[in-house]
Amino acid sequence: MNEKTDISDASLVLAYQKGDKKALTLLVKRWHLLYCRLAFFYVKDADIAKDIAQECWIIIHKKRDSLKDPEKWKSWTISIVNRRSLDWLRKSNRERNKLHDFFKENSTSVSNDKEESDEQIKIREQLLMGISKLSLNQQEVIQLFYREGYSLKEISKIMSTTVSVTKSRLFHAREKLKTILKKKKYEE
Repeated sequence: MNEKTDISDASLVLAYQKGDKKALTLLVKRWHLLYCRLAFFYVKDADIAKDIAQECWIIIHKKRDSLKDPEKWKSWTISIVNRRSLDWLRKSNRERNKLHDFFKENSTSVSNDKEESDEQIKIREQLLMGISKLSLNQQEVIQLFYREGYSLKEISKIMSTTVSVTKSRLFHAREKLKTILKKKKYEE
């Protein structure tokens, strides 16, 4: 039989609580994908779901001794993933509202600028509309890189990610924005 199915979660949790790192490895192999899927159910973004699952493993590691009944491992860890996902959604909604207000303020101030041509105003409004359809992380990375002029390294510190994740988010944001703008152009 497979080693992964021979040992119960409760046995692994007890071993992990006693310091067995192999037990943690087996728990991660069993549960990480489920945590990613659960987080994805809430946030609808694979990268963010992976980040949330990783954060949950850190919380689980720090609070492992607070789990008194190893039989409750599944419900205990899933509740951590649920709470972290909901926390992310609440934070995301607050940030999205701030960004929406920011874009709204900037688009109205742009339209009042007499020096811009009607075509420039139309392009800027389409661009702002396209950006507003991006995910919050993509909006944020676009804002920080193009409007604020931060480097990828600075953005990664601000967003608490690695430079490679930041670079990937910027790339995917640009690609998605291109798709949105092309679709808008075909609809006109």
